Amino acid sequence: MGAFAVALHSVWADSGYISLHMSNIIMMIIAGILLYLAIVKGFEPLLLTPIAFGCILANFPNNGFEEGVMHAISMGIHFEIFPPLIFLGVGAMTDFGPLIANPNTLWLGAAAQFGVFIALYGAMSMGFTVQQAASIGIIGGADGPTAIYLATKLAPEILGAVAVAAYSYMSLVPLIQPPVMRLLTTKKEREIKMGQLRHVSKFEKILFPIITTIVISLLLPSISALIGMLMLGNLFRESGVTDRLADTAQNALINIVTIFLALGTGLTMSGDAFLRLATIKIILLGLLAFIVGTAAGVLLGKVMCYFSGGKVNPLIGSAGVSAVPMAARVSQIEGQRANPSNYLLMHAMGPNVAGVIGTAVAAGTMLAMFG
Repeated sequence: MGAFAVALHSVWADSGYISLHMSNIIMMIIAGILLYLAIVKGFEPLLLTPIAFGCILANFPNNGFEEGVMHAISMGIHFEIFPPLIFLGVGAMTDFGPLIANPNTLWLGAAAQFGVFIALYGAMSMGFTVQQAASIGIIGGADGPTAIYLATKLAPEILGAVAVAAYSYMSLVPLIQPPVMRLLTTKKEREIKMGQLRHVSKFEKILFPIITTIVISLLLPSISALIGMLMLGNLFRESGVTDRLADTAQNALINIVTIFLALGTGLTMSGDAFLRLATIKIILLGLLAFIVGTAAGVLLGKVMCYFSGGKVNPLIGSAGVSAVPMAARVSQIEGQRANPSNYLLMHAMGPNVAGVIGTAVAAGTMLAMFG
């Protein structure tokens, strides 16, 4: 009986219960809220569910994650493996035709990056280093893989907070953007029906990813992995001879990598690393960046509406952030609320694709300046 008691005491001493801190409990409660938003409210469950569950796992004391599969998943983030693979899948599932058909929407994608630089200067004024500020600012692009890629290179010490903020705001696009869009536009502007986009030839669609890769990668070599994989995925889609590769990239591969990337993001959310004043600042600055980026896109959309004689619906400017295709769908939904016969989705995909490219270019610029 004495030996059994000793063994039982040893098991208890090695368990997580005896080492559980209040910070771990708080993080588990936060994870529960994220699971509620994902499962009950339907806010991007494919992202929030593994992030939240990873957060729960990260807050088990003595979990032994320094080795094994969980360690390998974390290394996939730290060694910048997962973000380019996500971009491969995004490229394979995205039609770049609307951007090619209406190149002016590039300006809307560029305008949405305004929030990135506002947050950068705001973070520097709060005492963050310029490298940390750049990593925080990129959250405004609503592009989780790019935010992780940049933070890994410039400020790995805040990777967890940056990743969680970026993916949280990507998930909450349908909640955050509409109030900003309605505030900055009139009902008459939201009702504008845009004309049919011109037909884009197969030759144009094949040439676009090749030229874009060459031009941007030569200008900003540090992001050639992201841009190259994005454009390779799109080339798989448009070439007509790599259907199996395109299907794998946009379905099986991106689903697998999403699980690993989102779970790995959650694994960074341990209580001792996450519950800090700096984390709250990062999350608030990221929200500011996202709101300003959305507003800048809509405001430039209003300018384009004026100079086009009312032919451009300003709502498509909000899709300039790079949450593909969520931001474009939000533009479509808001347009149909104002005018049930409105169809803005394809028009919004132009600035949405431009936003993906623009955020990557912004990240490359910061790497060149501050790396």
